[in-house]
Amino acid sequence: MKPLTVMILMSILSSTFSLSKDYEKDVIKTSEGDLVMTFIGHGTLMFEFKGMVIHIDPTMREADYKDMPDADLLLVTHQHGDHLDITAINHILKKDCEAVMTPVCLENLEDFNQAVIMKNGDKKTIKGIQIEAIPAYNIEHKRNNGTPYHPKGEGNGYILTFGDTRVLVAGDTENIPEIKALKDIDIAFLPMNLPYTMTPEMVADAAKAFRPSILYPYHYGNTDTDELVKLMEAEKDIEVRIRELQ
Repeated sequence: MKPLTVMILMSILSSTFSLSKDYEKDVIKTSEGDLVMTFIGHGTLMFEFKGMVIHIDPTMREADYKDMPDADLLLVTHQHGDHLDITAINHILKKDCEAVMTPVCLENLEDFNQAVIMKNGDKKTIKGIQIEAIPAYNIEHKRNNGTPYHPKGEGNGYILTFGDTRVLVAGDTENIPEIKALKDIDIAFLPMNLPYTMTPEMVADAAKAFRPSILYPYHYGNTDTDELVKLMEAEKDIEVRIRELQ
């Protein structure tokens, strides 16, 4: 795994855009320029790359999207309301924006004509960004009726390639075989809260299998992130970064 140069921006003054809140940011140096990652909250992220704004799972519960920059590219991992929010989407959707989502997401929207449908296993290049859709689902954690919180085939994780840097945003998933088998992931966002996604032990198990250079737990609710840090402390080539992503 190649080394990554990371600069952490703690001030909103460093942002390309003026935002209404001082969100934490990291800047990753890639072969094609800086990737700016803004940590909005929960499963919601915003990336800036080569003059483009990429929103991931934008929701009004995490930010007032009337005040957020418009999207050049938008990705939705699955149909649950803390990830798919048409009000937020409408605030940032430009005419030339392409909104990547699953078939089930589109089924939950009416008269939405800017969707780019990606199923598990699909690969597309959109606006110069290679996007791979991977499975995101539960095996262990289920509702009282025995149905997984996230059934196989309904949700996506996404691998985005920025120059020579591959970023995994895993969506709502457990440490499934498809994630553990990944290769050459530089940055990984893995969900960590019960009962919907992973325990710290599951996140550590997945990360130790595919070995990203930088690991961000996200969507972690009230889970103690220190538990993950302790589980990963012997893995010197994997840097665990904790950001405000409850």
